[in-house]
Amino acid sequence: MAVFVLDRQKHPLMPCTEKRARLLLERGRAVVVRLAPFTIRLKDRVGETRQPLRLKLDPGSRVTGLALVRESATRDPEPGAVERLEHGLWFGELEHRGQAIREALEQRRHCRRARRARKTRYREPRFLNRTRRDGWLPPSLQHRIGTTVNWVERLQRLAPITALSQELVRFDTQAMQNPEISGVEYQQGELAGYEVREYLLEKWNRTCAYCGATHVPLEIEHIVPRAKGGSDRVSNLTLACRPCNEHKGNRLIEAFLKGRPVLLKQIQAQAQAPLQDAAAVNATRWALLNALKTTGLAVETGSGGRTKFNRTRLGIPKTHALDAACVGAVDQLRDWNRPVLAIRATGRGAYRRTRTFNNGFPRAYLMRHKRVNGFQTGDWVRAEVPKGKKAGVHVGRVAIRRTGSFNVQTPGGTVAGISHRYCRLLQRADGYGYTIHTKPVTEDARRAA
Repeated sequence: MAVFVLDRQKHPLMPCTEKRARLLLERGRAVVVRLAPFTIRLKDRVGETRQPLRLKLDPGSRVTGLALVRESATRDPEPGAVERLEHGLWFGELEHRGQAIREALEQRRHCRRARRARKTRYREPRFLNRTRRDGWLPPSLQHRIGTTVNWVERLQRLAPITALSQELVRFDTQAMQNPEISGVEYQQGELAGYEVREYLLEKWNRTCAYCGATHVPLEIEHIVPRAKGGSDRVSNLTLACRPCNEHKGNRLIEAFLKGRPVLLKQIQAQAQAPLQDAAAVNATRWALLNALKTTGLAVETGSGGRTKFNRTRLGIPKTHALDAACVGAVDQLRDWNRPVLAIRATGRGAYRRTRTFNNGFPRAYLMRHKRVNGFQTGDWVRAEVPKGKKAGVHVGRVAIRRTGSFNVQTPGGTVAGISHRYCRLLQRADGYGYTIHTKPVTEDARRAA
């Protein structure tokens, strides 16, 4: 993983390798600024030659992939052709907490409604006196935009980024490399088939519509066969395994599912319905695009079908970070097998100082001050315990107590009852938790975990 470098005046320089950063620290020419993402500051240099850096984003409903790549041009064997070569420098996966925000708002709403029904202090419901501004988004969706833009601005302060790339829409059947073609050729460009197939995989949950088989090769199936007048529109397409596809043949779906009316009705309804939560995801991505334009950098957009096309052509496994590296126009991608920094949004605590039961009555009271002996919950600390059952070095996030006996959450588990005298601050809490994955975590492995 590349190390971010700042000059003596805290201006971003080109990232360097871990070996070079280690030598600079050993020789006393640099100091550590941050641990995650790891950043150093030079003591004896101001400014240097910079190269084109592009930050790529793959927005998702739960995890957003981040990839910082260095661009360079290489000559293609064809005369006059130039390919865009990209070198992976840094990869990250930003996990949002939109679901937690949604659940907290639901709990608050239930408490307010219950208070109106009980014989306690009455809270009058508000109707017809609230308006929403143009472009309003629910807090759970606005959080995804805010955290993503926050990390774009952070990386801008750590690296001289010159351009951005964002996966704007998941499926774009009109996106072809040659925009001047028309008619039948419009759907026969280099990306033909990838957009429609990816759309169907998401819409039908990667399962056979007839038998429900998963983790098997799926084929595109016409609900109304073309021999019976069916079209190639996505509303007439579904996914089926090879045995079901061959068994159905050219028969109408009503005849094929004659003895299964419930499944027939379900397939017909799902075929006409749009992709689930597509409106919310698309609204978030358009709002994110408008927010990225305010950074003043050139923003390149691409579709999910093109991302999958690039990843399949280059033989790269599917992860959120590597999907981000494949966004947009990519001819060659090198140095992609690097560690990934997993960033989990944890929040900065709660305003309320009382914890309640499900019925709303208090069960515990929290401290009014968030710091004890200079430490705050979420700080990254190094605890060196000299003796006792907990003797050793423990590095992780700390959970403070009023007594001064803290809990340190390490990768191997939580170590409870460590005195604040043995703790040394490494990095202040910034609302995020960090973990480094040395190997790419694929989607199948993530689901299994």
